[in-house]
Amino acid sequence: MSRTIRLVGAAGKKGDPKKIILGHFANNGNTTIPELSKDLDVSVPKVTSLVNELIQEGLIKDYGKIESSGGRKPNLYGIVPDSAFFIGVDVKQSHINIGLSDLQKNLVKISEKLDYRLDNTAHSLESLCSYIENFIAEIDVPSGRVLGIGINLSGRINYTTGHSYSFFHFDENPLAEIIHSRVGIPVFLENDSRAMAYGEFCAGAVQDEKDVLFLNLDYGIGVGILFDGQLYYGKSGYAGEVGHMPFFDNERICHCGKKGCLETEASGWALTRMFREKLAEGSSSVLTSKRKMKPEDITMDHIIDAALGDDVLAIELIARVGENLGRGIAALINVLNPELVVLGGSLISTGDYLYLPIKTALNKYSLSLVNNDSQLKMSTLGEQAGILGACLLVRNRVLAI
Repeated sequence: MSRTIRLVGAAGKKGDPKKIILGHFANNGNTTIPELSKDLDVSVPKVTSLVNELIQEGLIKDYGKIESSGGRKPNLYGIVPDSAFFIGVDVKQSHINIGLSDLQKNLVKISEKLDYRLDNTAHSLESLCSYIENFIAEIDVPSGRVLGIGINLSGRINYTTGHSYSFFHFDENPLAEIIHSRVGIPVFLENDSRAMAYGEFCAGAVQDEKDVLFLNLDYGIGVGILFDGQLYYGKSGYAGEVGHMPFFDNERICHCGKKGCLETEASGWALTRMFREKLAEGSSSVLTSKRKMKPEDITMDHIIDAALGDDVLAIELIARVGENLGRGIAALINVLNPELVVLGGSLISTGDYLYLPIKTALNKYSLSLVNNDSQLKMSTLGEQAGILGACLLVRNRVLAI
C-alpha cells in the first residue's frame, strides 16, 4: 500500500534533522553511521536513532557490513532510490521536455520534444498544465512519492515566491501555487538557464570547476552563473539576463522593449530575422527552393536543419550570430574570469558552425591573460540539462540541501 511521505514534504520545517540526513545521503551517497556522525557533527546515538526512523519510513536501507581496518565491521547505509521522485519540466519556445528522477539523480522516465508553443496566454498555460497532468498519469509511481515538480521558464522568475513575471503573470497569485492547485503536487519555478546550468554542473560538462557560466543559446540568450559551486541569483533573483546587455547601436527594439540588446544580433530570434531579410533581398536557400516554405513560416529550427544539410545561407548567418555571441561572451569572461564557460541550448546543435566563430571572437575580444584561464566547452546533456536541473533543484529545496 502506497504512503505519502510527509516528513520530507515541502512544508517540512527547515533544519529538520531527518531531512538533513536524507539530503546528505542523496548528495554524497552511501555511508556509515560513524562517518555520518562526523560529517554532520551529531552524536552517534542520535544519528542511529534518526537513521532507524528513516529505515522504518522506507527511505533509508541498511546495505550490510563493509570491510574495516580493525574492530567491528560497520554497516553501510544509503537511500532507497525509488522511495521518492521529482518531476522536471523544461519549457522551450516550441516544445516541452518532461522527466522523472529518483533520489539518486537518475532520470527514470523522459518525454522530449513535446509539441508546444510558449505564449503569454491562458491557452498556453492550460496546455502546459495538461502536459504535466498527462505525464503524471503515465508514470508508474504512487502519487504520494512524487514530492515536487520543477518548472523552468525563460525570463524573470522569483523562485522564492513562485512568481513568473515574463509569462503567465495574469493575477497576483504565484504561478507555482496556481499550477500546484491544478496538478496536486508542490510546484517550484526556476529560470530555465539557471536550471540547465545546475544540471550541467551536477552531471554534465562540469568536472571539478566551481566558477562556471552556462550560456543558454536558444531563441533568446540567458546565462546561469555558479560561483564556488553555488547558483548566483543576484539581489532580486534575476541575475543572468545577458541577452539584454546593450551591445549594439542598431536601433532594433528587443523583446524586452529596449534597443540594441545582445539578443537583437546574437540569438535565435536574430538568426530568424536575418534569414528572412536575406531571402527578401534575393538570397536563396533550400528551405524556399526545395521545401517551398514561405519566409514568414521559417523558424530557428528550420534554419538549424538547413545548416546541418549544408545550406550556405544558413551556415553564413549562424557564423555571424556566433561572432556576435563571442563578443558578448568575451565581455563576461573579462568581467568574471570564470574557470569554465559551457555552451548549451538549441543553437549548439549546429556544432562547429557556431562554436568556431564564437571561439574566434573570444580570442579577438577577450583579454588573453583572462581568456587563457577560462575553458570553453559544449553541453554534454543537451535537452536533458534542463530536465535534470529542474529535478535536482526541487530535490534540494524539498530536502533542504
